[in-house]
Amino acid sequence: MRKELRNILWPGLLVGGLVMAVFAGRHYAQTASNAASSAEVIEQGRQIYADQCASCHGAQLEGQPDWKTPLPSGRLPAPPHDADGHTWHHPDDILFRIVKEGTAAIVGGGYKSDMPGFAVLSDAEIQAALAYIKSTWPERERTYQENVSQAR
Repeated sequence: MRKELRNILWPGLLVGGLVMAVFAGRHYAQTASNAASSAEVIEQGRQIYADQCASCHGAQLEGQPDWKTPLPSGRLPAPPHDADGHTWHHPDDILFRIVKEGTAAIVGGGYKSDMPGFAVLSDAEIQAALAYIKSTWPERERTYQENVSQAR
């Protein structure tokens, strides 16, 4: 009886192990592919940020000086997108809409802002620019922003 059980058990364990190895290999390949793809998206986003955003928000994401103090026009200077700013406080859908439609369109109520909508950018380009910005944040800010986005 023991020998029969062993003859059944070992092949089952061997097949199970092989199945697990195949799935683990697929998962690793997918993870490696996603990481390469993420690096490409972040690099694309860096270029888009440099071309479309840096003139106001700064080459190093530092924003304009005194960004919390209204200008004579009553509008606020461009905020930083680094960890010193408030970008990481907002969920993904709001960040996307601010870039796509502009701040005034999102806030409403006659709010005046110098942040225009960038409808000339594709959705993928906007997502890439945001991926670049997020990639510069420390872990604490990235985690906070991910949690805020998931809560919506």
